[in-house]
Amino acid sequence: MMDTVTIVGKVATDPNQAQTGGGVAVTNFRLASTHRRFDQSAQAWVDSGTNWYSVAAYRQLGEHAKASLRCGDSVIVTGRLRIRNWESNGKSGTSVDIDADAIGHDLRWGTAAYLRSSRTTPVSEVRGAANDTHDGVPDDEESAPLALDTAWAETDASPAREEATATAFR
Repeated sequence: MMDTVTIVGKVATDPNQAQTGGGVAVTNFRLASTHRRFDQSAQAWVDSGTNWYSVAAYRQLGEHAKASLRCGDSVIVTGRLRIRNWESNGKSGTSVDIDADAIGHDLRWGTAAYLRSSRTTPVSEVRGAANDTHDGVPDDEESAPLALDTAWAETDASPAREEATATAFR
């Protein structure tokens, strides 16, 4: 059974990209979520422990996560929670993993410049356009955010694609 969770935390490791055995791109990083509470007796905020998660983002979400996230970024991650026991070299433990459905910067702690990519634009080109901006404002029209390419929606009418399209525009 997989539960859907939303976790607010900090990216604890720079995202690294790999491929699954089936050739699907996956980006992995660790997420630290530290809970704080106000201690009435000390009249101060105190940390009450950190939860650690291993986050996996697949396909285009993984590509965008690799291009956008850095260690220390405040993020919000929504995905399917998996808890699994492991054993290796005489040691054992429990791993808490999230298969990400969505990842975004937490705008309570900073700003972000969003560049929408088309399904046909390589992430490297989008990454280059992001570097041509100052404070999130494009220097010229050529580096402006890319328009959404919806030609694929007309040619692929599968139920999964229709659901993805509906979800993208909610």
